Amino acid sequence: MSENNPELAKIFAKAWRDPAFKAALIANPAAALKAEGIDVPAGMAVTVVENTDKHFHLVLPPSPTDELSDEALSDVAGGMGMRPSPHPHGCNAF
Repeated sequence: MSENNPELAKIFAKAWRDPAFKAALIANPAAALKAEGIDVPAGMAVTVVENTDKHFHLVLPPSPTDELSDEALSDVAGGMGMRPSPHPHGCNAF
């Protein structure tokens, strides 16, 4: 499962619109996702957290399985995870 999954954008939008769905998503992510047609793979745990204007969660991606050179790591890190932000101040971090 990837946070870049277009189906998750629909989940985010629904959570923003529907407080009851948001509460269910936070309380039991796998069940809430399944109810929306997204199956969580067996053995995968899902935790839902919410960024606010006072609290930002930095999520580290899994370590690469192949050895990367410093240059390759720099190239990957340069644009990784930068998407338009729904943050009220328009920033992707802090």
